[in-house]
Amino acid sequence: MANFKLNLFRSVYIFFELMEIVVVIGKPQVPCYFIFGDSLFDSGNNNELVTTARSNYLPYGTDFPQGVTGRFTNGRTIADLIGELLGFDEYIPTYATVTDQHISQGVNYASGGSGIREETGSHLGGRISLDRQLLNHYSIVSRLFHLQRNITFTRDYLSKCIYIVNIGSNDYINNYFKPDIYATSHMYTTNRYARRLVQQYSRQLKCLYNLGGRKIAIFGLGLIGCTPAEISTFGTEGRPCVKFINDAVKLFNNKLKPILDDLNAYNPDAKFTFINVTSISLQQGITRKMRLHASLFNIFHCLIALHMKWEDIHNFIYIHPVDFRYGVNKRSKLYIEVRWTMCTNYTY
Repeated sequence: MANFKLNLFRSVYIFFELMEIVVVIGKPQVPCYFIFGDSLFDSGNNNELVTTARSNYLPYGTDFPQGVTGRFTNGRTIADLIGELLGFDEYIPTYATVTDQHISQGVNYASGGSGIREETGSHLGGRISLDRQLLNHYSIVSRLFHLQRNITFTRDYLSKCIYIVNIGSNDYINNYFKPDIYATSHMYTTNRYARRLVQQYSRQLKCLYNLGGRKIAIFGLGLIGCTPAEISTFGTEGRPCVKFINDAVKLFNNKLKPILDDLNAYNPDAKFTFINVTSISLQQGITRKMRLHASLFNIFHCLIALHMKWEDIHNFIYIHPVDFRYGVNKRSKLYIEVRWTMCTNYTY
């Protein structure tokens, strides 16, 4: 448990080093903070959507002071941690709930199940793609111009904010690697698909730049081939993870980095920073953790056999990071232990 906490905070501090931000306790380091992405950053934008990609029910939020909020975790997201270290007293509000009184400090646009491509995650129901998140941001920027009544001031204001983007996993998990639902794997090789994705992503990031973003952190994709859902679906042939999925992710990350270099070269007044999630994970010993996947794999099958929704066990088996700041309280601990006890005599 201590290692989880250490690794999560180490990842966040690496973010601050890469963004060249000095943490000073007591005051916000930047005037505002904007968050884009998928379920790793979503804090409630999906709550009112007709979708299975929702987390506004227990056990989500079991260890969060505000309880169930729509975060896909027991406590805080990495975006929340970054906000805390930036010095914000309150968590950045969702686009779905933000008022004019709070938009000057930032907005969270992230949506579970969303992707770079518009159709990604459509089988789940409602979700807010990155294109539509950018449209929502355009709306917010327009409101800021109206409230501040000074175009020069607002542009300068926005240029000092931090923007973080974490998206793309669903373009694989809930698109390319679901060939019975989506056509992409029939249309593209993994190499061509990665190229098409980063090309579209590049246009979207340039749009964010055009809307005033200058300090933009882009999170690479993690080892999604090591998630139990993918292991269960595809098998591993004796390996800890699904190799061909991680190979596809590697292609995406490798093609994304030079795209960001180009964006920096063509826009010298901006800083597009790549956060290498896979590298950070490997440095922190994720390969050692893979030894646990055999037992986690069995837990997954057991819970499915008990007709438990997959969403309910997201956070306890490495789909999303678990926040151990508050410890795992009795309710969430019991939640896991009771279901494991029910499964001990189950045969697979």
